[in-house]
Amino acid sequence: MTVETKKETYLNYVNGAWVASASGETKPSLNPANVNDVVGYVQMSTKEEVDQAVTQAKIAQKAWKKLSGNDRGAFLYKAADVLESRLDEIAECMTREMGKTFPEAKGETARGIAILRYYAGEGLRKVGDVIPSTDSKALMFTSRVPLGVVGVITPWNFPVAIPIWKMAPALVYGNAIVLKPAQETAVTAAKVIECFEQAGFPPGIVNLVTGSGSVIGQALTDHPDVNGITFTGSNGVGKGIGQGCLARGAKYQLEMGGKNPVIVAADADIDLAVESTIAGAFRSTGQKCTATSRVIIEAAVYETFKEKLLAKTAEITIGNGLEEGIWMGPSASEGQLNTVLHYIEKGKEEGATLLAGGNCVTGEGYDDGYFVEPTIFDNVTSDMTIAQEEIFGPVIALIQVNNLEDALTIANDVEFGLSASIFTSNIQSMLSFVEDMEAGLIRINSESAGVELQAPFGGMKQSSSHSREQGEAAKEFFTSIKTVFVK
Repeated sequence: MTVETKKETYLNYVNGAWVASASGETKPSLNPANVNDVVGYVQMSTKEEVDQAVTQAKIAQKAWKKLSGNDRGAFLYKAADVLESRLDEIAECMTREMGKTFPEAKGETARGIAILRYYAGEGLRKVGDVIPSTDSKALMFTSRVPLGVVGVITPWNFPVAIPIWKMAPALVYGNAIVLKPAQETAVTAAKVIECFEQAGFPPGIVNLVTGSGSVIGQALTDHPDVNGITFTGSNGVGKGIGQGCLARGAKYQLEMGGKNPVIVAADADIDLAVESTIAGAFRSTGQKCTATSRVIIEAAVYETFKEKLLAKTAEITIGNGLEEGIWMGPSASEGQLNTVLHYIEKGKEEGATLLAGGNCVTGEGYDDGYFVEPTIFDNVTSDMTIAQEEIFGPVIALIQVNNLEDALTIANDVEFGLSASIFTSNIQSMLSFVEDMEAGLIRINSESAGVELQAPFGGMKQSSSHSREQGEAAKEFFTSIKTVFVK
């Protein structure tokens, strides 16, 4: 594979044209596996550029919403075809920009293609119901209408899939969008927007403005002509967006943190539980909101599980995700690496036993990147920081319990409720887990990290605003119901 060396500056995309920011300020996007590799430069735009994008989106949306759902879907089909033709290029850019391995990046890009095609098909599905009226001479029915202009604020960990799973339903249901991607992966985002441009979307329907969250994200949140914000990211930022939208009566959708447990019952398939725990915890360097963070194991199989987990973890290969044979790449940035190291130190300070990892990976091929070892803590109690706060890195806490009841109590003993999984062969244990686990995504005999595009996704408690993304559930956020009475 040839690594691209061109140091291009990626512009904003507003009203069908690539435009430079008036600020003139750019920042380099660096490869976290080798900071000497500059992926490209991205603009630090201003509030005025958000205003321009929103203005054009509002104008364009008036004609866009009058197209049939089928016609809007046809544009999504074209975007999917373009993205598919550029799959390897965009996946390589993703790996260079945020560090996940090339096979993972290809899988994510393929998922983006599938999402576009799924929502393209939504253009021909029903948007309302006929409801019997008390007046026998009247017809009453519901329809759905778009919000208008939607601000899309996305994180760096899934720079293709998350923007697309927000943009695709927004667009097919008749909205125009302004995308503000994470600064760390804005080059990948620009390449995704290029696919929409190549697909021939009308000017003003799809817009991109890059820059800091405090400027661009805030401007979208505060803008009177942005009718809704869909956000994925940290709890602190998400709550600020929610408060800002609430203050001016805009709709908002927040997907935030997780502290996702895996329960390993005494009757579990231990080998399957070990493999799934490693995949859930360490794939993408643990940088998933659904990543496994706590492993709660019944005492009868605790030592067996721990021994097998350590043996399998020792086999993980770490390095540049573009290289063959690499299983885990770097943390996405220096800041993220420092956050992970902070939590590792916190775990040791609070009395947890470090069983594996815990260090930066150094030496030739590593010193210019943000590499950290997959880390496992033993003797963890539920009140420890590493058992309560989201780390967003390859760190797991092992917690021993006596029975399933204790396991469920500990699993629910956090402020988050995004995803959770259990490994058991007992039907009653499965049913108890489904009923009592406080999480939006429940998985049985499978890793905690795994979302299917046709199914609703979202969390409980502090993990979300209690809305759902993906599948048909996306319709609930991106449209409003209009009830029609005809006499």
